[in-house]
Amino acid sequence: MSEGGEKKPKINASRRLLLKTLMLAKAAIMLENEMKENKEEKMKIMAERVPPLDCGRMSLQELQELCKQMHHKIDVVDEERYDFEVKVIKNNKEIEGLAQKIFDLKGKFKRPNLKRVRISADAMLGALLGSTHKASLDLRANLKSVKKEEEKEKEVTDWRKNVEAMSGMEGRKKKFDAGAPAQ
Repeated sequence: MSEGGEKKPKINASRRLLLKTLMLAKAAIMLENEMKENKEEKMKIMAERVPPLDCGRMSLQELQELCKQMHHKIDVVDEERYDFEVKVIKNNKEIEGLAQKIFDLKGKFKRPNLKRVRISADAMLGALLGSTHKASLDLRANLKSVKKEEEKEKEVTDWRKNVEAMSGMEGRKKKFDAGAPAQ
């Protein structure tokens, strides 16, 4: 073994490259042969199902009858095609269902641990209803607000009356009156 614990390849790079090119060439030849076989098989099936037409000697009545027969055959083929498509779709759904069951039975799906999250009512509504719906659970916004300006207008505006009302003790009022010049 070398220093890094890596295994040395048993064949050298040039030999590996040669083998790869030979494999690619062989695959290209096999692909070409398969395409030729498919084309020949298609031509064989078409020759069986669609006989050659000789319309030159037919009368108008015979041509109309031929057209009716062809339309009938086209309808039959379309029905078969539709039936096959339905079967394919049904089988694909069944395969997907079975694949999901296999995945579930293996048990490789690990459920993540969920975290408790605090979320406001508005954010929860937004998440549940989407961003198009604008609902609000802010109950305080819907309440009537009490205006304090009305109370301020009712207050006494003369400052002297205000001082008398605010002075709880007669001594303070006398001090205030003594300091002010008499009128």
